[in-house]
Amino acid sequence: MGKVVLVTGGAGYIGSHTCKRLSLAGYLPVVYDDLRRGHADFVKWGPLVRGDILDTESLMFALKRYSPDAVIHFAAYAYVGESFHDPLSYYRNNVAGTLSLLQAMKSSAVQNIVFSSSCAVYGLASTDNIKEEHPHSPISLYGRTKSLAESMLQDFNYAYGLRSVSLRYFNAAGADPEGEIGEHHDPETHLIPLLLDVAAGRRSHIDIYGNDYPSEDGTCIRDYVHVADLADAHVRAMEKLLRGNSAASYNLGSGHGHSVMQLVRAVERVTRVKITVRITPRRPGDSHRLVCDPSRARAELQWRPEFSSLEDMLDHAWHWHRKRFNVLR
Repeated sequence: MGKVVLVTGGAGYIGSHTCKRLSLAGYLPVVYDDLRRGHADFVKWGPLVRGDILDTESLMFALKRYSPDAVIHFAAYAYVGESFHDPLSYYRNNVAGTLSLLQAMKSSAVQNIVFSSSCAVYGLASTDNIKEEHPHSPISLYGRTKSLAESMLQDFNYAYGLRSVSLRYFNAAGADPEGEIGEHHDPETHLIPLLLDVAAGRRSHIDIYGNDYPSEDGTCIRDYVHVADLADAHVRAMEKLLRGNSAASYNLGSGHGHSVMQLVRAVERVTRVKITVRITPRRPGDSHRLVCDPSRARAELQWRPEFSSLEDMLDHAWHWHRKRFNVLR
C-alpha cells in the first residue's frame, strides 16, 4: 500500500475525482465525510470514515487510525446565494470546521494540507486575468469564509510549521472521462448541470441572472476548468508539500473566459437540444468577469490541463448526466 491521504469532503464532486486521481497515482485516499452533501456511492477508491468536520475528536481518531502523510481539505458549504441567507452554517462549517481540522492535525503531528479554496476570495476583479497577488476582497460570504480559512493556514504555518497549499479554482466543470462519477448536488445550483437538466427534459428553462454586464452579450464571463484537471492539480500540490516545499497558493483555470450565453450555445452544440433561456435580475455577489492567470501553477506544479476545451468538459458532463438520470436522448 502506498502513502495514505485523508480527504475531507471526499464524497463530493471535486473530492471524489481527486480520490480517483490519488488512487491512480498509488496513494490510498481515506474519505472523511458526513454525507450530508456528499454521496456514499462516490467513495470507490478507499475507506469511508463518516464524521462531522466540527467533531475534532472524530478527526483525531481518523488521523491516528490511518496516519496519513497529508490531508486534502474539501469539506465546505459552497453555495454563494445560500451563504447570504445562512451565514451561521457557513461560518460554522467552513471556518470553524477548518479550525477543527487544523487543531486535530496539530495534535496528531500531521504537517501537510492542500486546501480547496476559490476564486471567490478575490471579489470584483480589477484585472482581466487574475494573478495570485490580487487583493482579497470577497463580495460573498462564501468567499469570505474561504479567505478566512486561508489566513488560518498562513498563521498555522508561521506558528506551528504546518505546510499548506491553497488552490483557488475557478468554475469546475465536466465529469470523470470514464463516467464513474460526476457532478450531482441536491439542490442543484451550478450552471452546467442545470443547463443539462434542460437538455435532458428535466427542467423547462434556465434562468440567466442579468444581461446588462460589460461583456459582448451582456452576460457574466467565467473561466471553466475540467474537474479531472483540478484533481490532478491537487495531487501535484500535495506531492510538492511531501517534498518539503513551503506554503503556497495557486490559481487553477484555463486562462480563458466564456460568457453565460456562450456556454448555453456550447451546450446546445454538444447535446443537440435547444435551450430555453429566461433573463432575470442580477444576483448579489456575482462578479461580471472571473478569469484566472494560471501561469504560476504551470511553472511551479508543471500543471497542464488535459481537457482544455469547453466542448470536452460538456461532452463528459453530458455523458455522466445521461447515465445518472437514465436520459435516452
